[in-house]
Amino acid sequence: MGATLDVDFSSNVVDIFSGDTWSEKQQKRFIRLAPEIDGMEMLYINEQNPNKIFTLKILCWGLRENGEIDGLVPWLDKIVPCTEIDDPLQGSWQGYFDPGIEQIYFEPPEHKIAELDAAAEYYQYECDSDDEVVQEISDNIGTHAVLSGDEFQSITLAEVVSWRLKNNGELSAMLIDEKLVATTPVLPGDPCLFCADERGDFQYYFQHHIANKLKEKDPEAIAAIANLMDRG
Repeated sequence: MGATLDVDFSSNVVDIFSGDTWSEKQQKRFIRLAPEIDGMEMLYINEQNPNKIFTLKILCWGLRENGEIDGLVPWLDKIVPCTEIDDPLQGSWQGYFDPGIEQIYFEPPEHKIAELDAAAEYYQYECDSDDEVVQEISDNIGTHAVLSGDEFQSITLAEVVSWRLKNNGELSAMLIDEKLVATTPVLPGDPCLFCADERGDFQYYFQHHIANKLKEKDPEAIAAIANLMDRG
């Protein structure tokens, strides 16, 4: 009679992009978000301007399954943890900045840690699938999605209304399908919203100041789009 073996295959399954095992990836997934409502920013530098420090408004703070907390920002074509930005040309993370009190931090602020820990303890969802939405927060930093289906011969700028956190830890930007709008203003959770990354013409995210420059056909903003085209 053969013996029965209990084997944990999750420890042997490796993500080819991150190098993490399945169990490690699960521990790193985001389980709760806290919107940044006090204007805190990410500090970063890039190779093209070595003597300058740039700022980017933080969208929210995310709590991982393993208890780690990161600030999150829309960056190129995805939303990423501030500390994981590591592209010498486009930017490298340097810290968090509170412009209200002109204070620099290298760890998430204590009040956000307390908020996320308390919320995660209170909201414990039982989900049936990885795609189930566990939280949706408003976009309060003016993020726009750049849509183009003709290799940037023409572009559409669409305002991001909200961000949905799925049970698998992924975040999706929600855009308005104008044909489905029944009531205004369009709020998070509205049936007319759809995921930006489900559109084949989605390209990049920009915060409002860049989006406004694009709308005004500012030469520097147009040059930035051209640069992204070259990288693509």
